Amino acid sequence: MVLLEFAMSPTGEGESLSRHVARILDIVDRSGVSYQLTAMGTILEGNWDEVMGVVGECFRELQKDCHRIAMNLKMDYRAGSEPRLHAKVDAVEGHVGRKLRT
Repeated sequence: MVLLEFAMSPTGEGESLSRHVARILDIVDRSGVSYQLTAMGTILEGNWDEVMGVVGECFRELQKDCHRIAMNLKMDYRAGSEPRLHAKVDAVEGHVGRKLRT
């Protein structure tokens, strides 16, 4: 199971990139892959081929009309098929003894 966090955006497109991010999130949402949107990126959960396929599709969408694209990506692989997108946060909250603002 892979947790992959990425942020992708064109450079040289002005200050507001929300219209480009919306294009990417439309692809992510339609993919069927479990995800969590954050203020600084998107976390995908699935097998390697699924999550990398979504990232590739997002890149190809921006590539259509963006001449330069920046991306930050980090990934955590753990053998097995247990969902961890929310379980990791739940585990930390268990140690703290209360719900955190996430």
